[in-house]
Amino acid sequence: MMLAATQLQRCDTRTGATLLQPATLVVRPGDRIALTGPSGAGKSVLLRALALLDPIDGGAVTWHGQPIRAQAIPAYRCHVAYVRQRPALLPGTVEDNLRMPYQLHVRRHGSGFDRDAAIALLARAERDAGFLDKSASELSGGEAQIAALVRTLQTGPTVLLLDEPTAALDPASARAVEALLQHWFARAPERHAWVWITHDPAQATRIGHLHWRVEAGRLNTEAAS
Repeated sequence: MMLAATQLQRCDTRTGATLLQPATLVVRPGDRIALTGPSGAGKSVLLRALALLDPIDGGAVTWHGQPIRAQAIPAYRCHVAYVRQRPALLPGTVEDNLRMPYQLHVRRHGSGFDRDAAIALLARAERDAGFLDKSASELSGGEAQIAALVRTLQTGPTVLLLDEPTAALDPASARAVEALLQHWFARAPERHAWVWITHDPAQATRIGHLHWRVEAGRLNTEAAS
């Protein structure tokens, strides 16, 4: 196993209401997991907890069988990347945004930004090298999602936690994002994995060979495919 959680639980900090019932799960190399369920059921809560973006109120997340200490969380997020439905881009060009991860302390001793590799990823989403010079503030929703995904994928994550990455996109942009993510997975199917939230049954079939479902904060990892 790579990523696992045991009795993972989240509560609302103001009301104390349970947002996520104790959930136990395993993500293995090669897993393509479609995560479905009604709006507000707790799907995003689960992914954010797995990414250690929100406080955990019970249970534990482990990486390759080891607990994740507080000081190791930045390194953990280099391997396990959470992708929001609505990306947050910085002022400047697309290239400025792609260079940003390499300015973080956790990556300063790595290989650095590779422009050719970024261009190759953009090509998978049907964007040419000129896309790098576009102003982030002028991108459409689909273009912003492509930029955010390339920013993540170029850093070499192992597991993607995808929070409805195509939900707000037009059909052409959604297809481009799907193609980019399928390409990432196909580069190392024995090593990569994702958990992908979707409300589209057809997309769930395309992107997932496993189907998890969340209803009223309760995770079912044996939902019918």
